[in-house]
Amino acid sequence: MGDGSVVPKIGNMKALLGIIAGAGASYGLYKLFSGQVFKKTKKIPPNESPGVKSSQQGGIKPRPGSLLAKVSGLDVVCARPDDAASEIIHQSPNKLELHHLKMLLSRLQTSEDPADRSQFLLTLGNAAAFTVNQNQIRELEGIPVIAGLLSDPALEVRVQALNALNNLCMNIQNQEQIKLYVPQVLELIEMSPVNSDLQLGALRLLTNLSVTDKHQHLLKESVTLLLSLLVVSNERLQVQTLKVLVNLSSNPDMMDDIVQAQAPASVLVLVDERTSPAVLLRLLTFVGNLKAWRPSAQVADELRQKQDCLFRVMLDETSQLHSKLVQLLSHPDREIQAQ
Repeated sequence: MGDGSVVPKIGNMKALLGIIAGAGASYGLYKLFSGQVFKKTKKIPPNESPGVKSSQQGGIKPRPGSLLAKVSGLDVVCARPDDAASEIIHQSPNKLELHHLKMLLSRLQTSEDPADRSQFLLTLGNAAAFTVNQNQIRELEGIPVIAGLLSDPALEVRVQALNALNNLCMNIQNQEQIKLYVPQVLELIEMSPVNSDLQLGALRLLTNLSVTDKHQHLLKESVTLLLSLLVVSNERLQVQTLKVLVNLSSNPDMMDDIVQAQAPASVLVLVDERTSPAVLLRLLTFVGNLKAWRPSAQVADELRQKQDCLFRVMLDETSQLHSKLVQLLSHPDREIQAQ
């Protein structure tokens, strides 16, 4: 978010200081540059189940080496949004009213400062933790506005857009609009650096969108992407990836697409007692859903002809999965033993 600092031009700064000095208004100079510093945004830890998240209000410090960081050694932070918007972003999210949300959405579309856009999205996302605000943002046609920032040049703006959509997605009516952006969300997962906040935010959104079977079909082409991410990501992303896979595999109508998807053989490496219990338990739940599927002999024979498909990697009688499952019967975690 550091690239969002507002830096006055050198000429304007000199002119301003000259005017103030000529007037002898040293106190005015102090008031001009003093102000309450925004607190740094606190990241939201991943939850065990999809849910509404609300975070503290955050702010932006000037980029090290910038003009504002150097001038006269003054303790200066980046310029705030205008007074009305500044007042709104410091209010409690559950106290925002319709006209507040309308103003935030308006500022979001007109602001040229990525730091301000990020702050407005953070405030809208926190507000979207409450059902009344979820409905009002939709009625104000705010979902397309927020989703439009998934392609914003600023990384933190894209992250905050995903977080806001994630909370809005807890509303069934909102899902009807948010589902239109699934291809773009999947592209963010594929194109973003592994283990990035962008990938995590995108997976959280897909988790909430796939809780029910209504929109799961939109993800049937993404199983290979999710399985590939599973074997290269850290524990935090593995848990979130498996939440999506467990949701999808709970739907019998999705199983044909899942078992035909290409799967890296290395996914079996995770079926091991050294794997994090949080990851292993969800992986075994996914495997259990797969094993509950019973293909006909003809379908099974056809799947065996598909090289590297998930059926051959995990379900075929030649798979190494079976021996690995037996070894887990001695796992110290009883829940893992049972699964």
